[in-house]
Amino acid sequence: VAWVKRMFGLSKAGHGGTLDPKVTGVLPVALEEATKVIGLVVHTSKEYMCVMQLHRPVPEEELRRVLGMFVGEIYQRPPLRSSVKRSLRVKRIYEIELLEYNGRYALMRVLCEAGTYMRKLCHDAGLILGVGAHMRELRRTKSGPFREQHGLVRLQELSEALYRWKNEGKEDLLRSYIKPVEYAVSHLPKIVIRDTAVDAIAHGANLAVPGIARLHEGIKRGDLVSLF
Repeated sequence: VAWVKRMFGLSKAGHGGTLDPKVTGVLPVALEEATKVIGLVVHTSKEYMCVMQLHRPVPEEELRRVLGMFVGEIYQRPPLRSSVKRSLRVKRIYEIELLEYNGRYALMRVLCEAGTYMRKLCHDAGLILGVGAHMRELRRTKSGPFREQHGLVRLQELSEALYRWKNEGKEDLLRSYIKPVEYAVSHLPKIVIRDTAVDAIAHGANLAVPGIARLHEGIKRGDLVSLF
């Protein structure tokens, strides 16, 4: 984030959820005014590709059974190498899919709530299996609406796009790499308001039915929505 901020000469930049040391993958970075909504991405679900190393081999059926025990609500205390306070917390794991297993290494896809630690998941699974285990590799493939398959940009590519714009006046690469702020709220239900209501809403008025042009179905009281 500091590099991006320096490269573009920005006053503000922020990220959508920390990555622990030696972890790679998706890290949404918000620029300037977009930092106001990046907090919505921080608390969205995350997907990881994780390599767990077992300290002794176990049957695949036993490994699948134990991994199945972690789907749902689990208790976790963040590991020592984390950036948050180490207090006991409840987290939810939505899916664990074992993709490959060779007796020593298990490759798995994990879809989970924000703030779930894969390092701790591997350690705890090793305890239940009785053989011990640790996280060998980790890559984040999804963070809220942002996915690795769509629009992942490396810092080198961003730097080259900036050079192309400054020296050749061509902004096509920058426009494809830097997404509009609306991307950050694409996972939320939406309410589209009429032009005539915009000024009043911007000055703190409540939204009334006549000011609504369109909206998603199924929005309930207390839901977080994006207003367009």
